[in-house]
Amino acid sequence: MSKLLRAAVIGVGSMGRNHARVYAEMEDVQLIAVADVDQAAAVRVANIYGVRAYADYRMMLEAEPLDLVTIAVPTRLHREVAEEAAAHGVHLFVEKPLAGSVEDAQAIIDAARAAGVKLGVGHIERFNPAILQLKVELDAGRLGRMFQLHARRVGPFPPRVEDVGVVFDLATHELNIMEYLANARVVSLYAETEREIHEQHEDLLSGVIKFDNGVVGVLDINWLTPTKIRELSVIGERGMFRVNYLTQELYLHENSFFSENWESAVALMGVSEGRTIKYEIKRKEPLKAELESFVEAIRQDKPPAIGGEEGLRAVFLAQKLVESGLRHEVVHL
Repeated sequence: MSKLLRAAVIGVGSMGRNHARVYAEMEDVQLIAVADVDQAAAVRVANIYGVRAYADYRMMLEAEPLDLVTIAVPTRLHREVAEEAAAHGVHLFVEKPLAGSVEDAQAIIDAARAAGVKLGVGHIERFNPAILQLKVELDAGRLGRMFQLHARRVGPFPPRVEDVGVVFDLATHELNIMEYLANARVVSLYAETEREIHEQHEDLLSGVIKFDNGVVGVLDINWLTPTKIRELSVIGERGMFRVNYLTQELYLHENSFFSENWESAVALMGVSEGRTIKYEIKRKEPLKAELESFVEAIRQDKPPAIGGEEGLRAVFLAQKLVESGLRHEVVHL
């Protein structure tokens, strides 16, 4: 497949606008059109890139010969839009979360499979260079046995999000990242959630998750913090890795007393501060890497890096966290 892939974006809010920009910059993709119920917004974005604007995405799907489409509409509309696009034989890239329920997520997967089109899900942090390097280090045994993953993803309330709470909007990032880094599945979870300023959904999550290999995950996530923080730490025998998602920085804080015999080392010396190593990370925009990967999957006819099943898994875990928060009970999976 050597021709330009013809792309469109449905929903040109804050994330959709960036998808349109990246498609327009890609050498092997031609941005054809954008669609948004806010026609003025669609026209503004379309004028920047010299493409056609639609207020009705169905009209766009009927009129334009598309190869792929980004779906960046509100989560409650993902299933409806994805099913329609799949029925037109268009490859689907759906922003995360894949859907607002397990049922809708499965329906999107089924629609893509029935239509024979690729389905990619926008778990963008999986393409963050710092996370990619961290995965390399962990898989190489740089940390020894892993004990805990601790994620802090907090910031101001985003008025654009109305149909889901902070668990589906933000925690789905960390749920996907944690299973990826731990090479393990979540087997139980517990959440405390609160609704302080959002009219309908939770805007604060404090959660604990347990993996089948014994690793513990801690989630500190909210829309109530006046500054945006995106951090992850991974604690193990040899020390602690620390990632700043926003700056794409990766540090290793070594345990200077590490011994291959962990039990005896703890008994005699405990844990002590050692060297701090800052990794040289080649920065790249994660969205660009993500969309390049999806386009490559289409061209080479291979599964997308983050497909429907991973998107479904994040939705499933998010749904269980919401249930736990409402019931104040541990949920075993």
